[in-house]
Amino acid sequence: MRALIQRVSQASVHVDGERIGAIDGGLLALIGVERDDTPERADKLLQKMLNYRIFGDDEGRMNLGLSTTGGGLLLVSQFTLVADTRKGLRPGFSSGATPEDGKRLFDHLVASARRAHTSVETGRFGADMQVSLVNDGPVTFILES
Repeated sequence: MRALIQRVSQASVHVDGERIGAIDGGLLALIGVERDDTPERADKLLQKMLNYRIFGDDEGRMNLGLSTTGGGLLLVSQFTLVADTRKGLRPGFSSGATPEDGKRLFDHLVASARRAHTSVETGRFGADMQVSLVNDGPVTFILES
């Protein structure tokens, strides 16, 4: 399982012109699910996202995680994150989970996040989404479990 996390001052996701999720300061996490992913990997990735120290402390150093700051978490499924781009000019998706497995693991991640964190919003799995964000920093990392 892979997450591209971005520290944001605001982020939102729209489907068919309707805003379905939005946060102010916090993390936007684009989530890619691979074929061999498990609920345990999803839980490990969630703990990493919640505790990854990318928020400023009183001295401005990146020493605090989202669980400490209490910011929002916007989870958005994005299967293209697991694309193989090493060869040629067209991405390959053979390592990606099936849509059914991807949805099951993404839903598990969301449910676990809602149990562990107070402010969790999501996109809609499999939908054509428009994601808007203001990257704070910019600060962007790829996390894997």
